Amino acid sequence: GVYALDSIMQNWFTLFTPTEATSIVATTVMSNSTVVRLHLDCHQQEKLAGSARTLSLQCAMKDPQNCALSALTLCEKDHIAFETAYQIVLDAATTSMSYSQLFTIARYMEHRGYPTRAYKLATLAMTHLNLSYNQDTHPAINDVLWACALSHSLGKNELAAIIPLVVKSVKCATVLSDILRRCTLTTPGIVGLHGRRNSGKLMSLDKAPLRQLLDATIGAYINTTHSRLTHISPRHYSEFIEFLSKARETFLMAHDGHIQFTQFIDNLKQIYKGKKKLMMLVRERFG
Repeated sequence: GVYALDSIMQNWFTLFTPTEATSIVATTVMSNSTVVRLHLDCHQQEKLAGSARTLSLQCAMKDPQNCALSALTLCEKDHIAFETAYQIVLDAATTSMSYSQLFTIARYMEHRGYPTRAYKLATLAMTHLNLSYNQDTHPAINDVLWACALSHSLGKNELAAIIPLVVKSVKCATVLSDILRRCTLTTPGIVGLHGRRNSGKLMSLDKAPLRQLLDATIGAYINTTHSRLTHISPRHYSEFIEFLSKARETFLMAHDGHIQFTQFIDNLKQIYKGKKKLMMLVRERFG
C-alpha cells in the first residue's frame, strides 16, 4: 500500500539506479492507474507525489544527464520543486551535460511556456557544440536553427548574445548562411521581453550582431572551398560549382560583396590553375 510505496521511495538508492528510480518508480507512483488501484485519497496522493518529487530531485542531482528532464516533468505541478530541478540543470550544464541533453531540456522549457529559460539553456548548449566545416548533416543543426529562431523571437539583445556563440561553435558555411538568411527575413522580437514592441526595423547587415555572422559565414565559405579543393574528384565538380553559387549569394549580402567574391574567384583561379577542367567550369559560371 501507500506506506510500502513511500518506504521504497525513501530508500530508493539501495534498490534502484537514479534512472530506474525516476523513470519507473516515481513515474509509476504518480500515475493515475496507481491512484485508482490503491484507492488513494487526496492527502495520500499528495504525500506520495511529494516523496516522488523529492526522489526525482535526488536522482537529478546524482545523475543530471539521465534524470534532469524526468525530474522537471515530475515536478511541474510544484513550483518550488520545479525551480529546484531547473537549478540542478543549470548547475550541471557546464560540467556534466551534453549539448543534446541541454537542447532537449531547452525545447521542453519552451514547450512549457518558459522561452527565456529555454533561451538560457540553449546558450549553454551552444557552448558545448562544435560543428566543423563538413558537418552539414549533423543532427544538432536543427537545434542550432531552433535556438537562433528562439533568440530572434525574443528580441535583438538575445539574438546579439547568441550570435557570437554560434560563430564560435559552427564552422559549417551552409548552416551559417541558413541562420543569416533567416535573421534577415524578419524583425527580431515579436514583443520585447518587457512588453515593449520593437520598432519593426530589419536588422542591418553592416552592424553587429549580423555583421559578425555575415563575416563568419563568408569566412566559412572560403575555408570550406579550400578544404574541398584539396581532395576533389571530377565527379564532384558540378556540386562544387553549385556550392560556389551558394557562397556568392552570401558574399553579395555584404555591401562590398561583389568585389570580395570577384577577388575570391580570382584567387581560386590562381591557386588551383592546375585543375584546368574545374577552373574552366568556374570561369564559365563566374567569369
